[in-house]
Amino acid sequence: MKAVVYTRYGDPDVLHLTDVPAPLPGEREILIRVRAAEATKSDCELRAFRFSVKWFWLPLRIAVGIRRPRRHILGGYFAGEVVSVGGRVTRFAAGDPVYGSAGLGLGGYGEYVVVPESAAIVPKPRNMTFAEAAAVPLGGLNALHFMRRAGIAPGERVLINGAGGSIGLHAVQIARSMGAHVTAVDHAIKEELLRRLGADDFVDYTSVDVTSTGRRFDVVFDMVAGSSHRRLLGMLDPGGRYLSGNPRLSVLLRGLTSRSVIVTFAPESREDLADLAEMIEAGAVRPIVDRVYPMAEAAEAHRRVETEQRLGAIVIAIGDPE
Repeated sequence: MKAVVYTRYGDPDVLHLTDVPAPLPGEREILIRVRAAEATKSDCELRAFRFSVKWFWLPLRIAVGIRRPRRHILGGYFAGEVVSVGGRVTRFAAGDPVYGSAGLGLGGYGEYVVVPESAAIVPKPRNMTFAEAAAVPLGGLNALHFMRRAGIAPGERVLINGAGGSIGLHAVQIARSMGAHVTAVDHAIKEELLRRLGADDFVDYTSVDVTSTGRRFDVVFDMVAGSSHRRLLGMLDPGGRYLSGNPRLSVLLRGLTSRSVIVTFAPESREDLADLAEMIEAGAVRPIVDRVYPMAEAAEAHRRVETEQRLGAIVIAIGDPE
């Protein structure tokens, strides 16, 4: 099968398209023909082994490969079709269109991937293409988790710092579907997109420091690794909640002692992914794809992700176009 692989850490040019053996499913596994995979910031960080959050560098290096990557095919989030299933699989059948997460095994940049039946894989939303669906699991699962943990009530004011990334774009839509008044903070080039997805107000961080505006919020969802969490906490009304999607160690420790600071990692569950599919089919969550690249241009896809100029998710079309 064709796959985009990397055998050493480095810039986007370490990615190359080649032939590799196709995986085979075990008794409790499913074989999926991948049609599209999101090129995520996490993929770029793994490829270069440079992370915005530094505190877990050493254990992660040990886990993924000290001198070179142990797993050569990136891609944790994808959409495709079931090709075959193991003898003890009951949830899927050949031909099922699906989307979801490959988990720590990755592999979505290849034409075929094998995942356990228990993985966060569910039927693809009927009103999305494979490329659109591939852009949902990472951002959608994280956003849904955090917005639910925030306990948003109708009419509450929600600030989303770093709203223009995959997670932020989904969080804007989900918070709005919960009845919140949403203020998005990001670069000015993303204002039109964010307002189209439901943001009521927008702050351009290149010209305005939102923490100096004197505004108050019930919920602050912070996706910016280098932000001042103390100043953002100062924007909360009594009873307000601060949630961090990229917590520094100091924020993790603060979360152990403060009821207003919620630091938690999003589980990837089939139930949440199915809920997202329902929201998509109901029109509450819309596609966020910026560009779709062929496999041969995976390096360009990574460059586009790293510029932070993208207006939505970057997707790699796997194999022939849909």
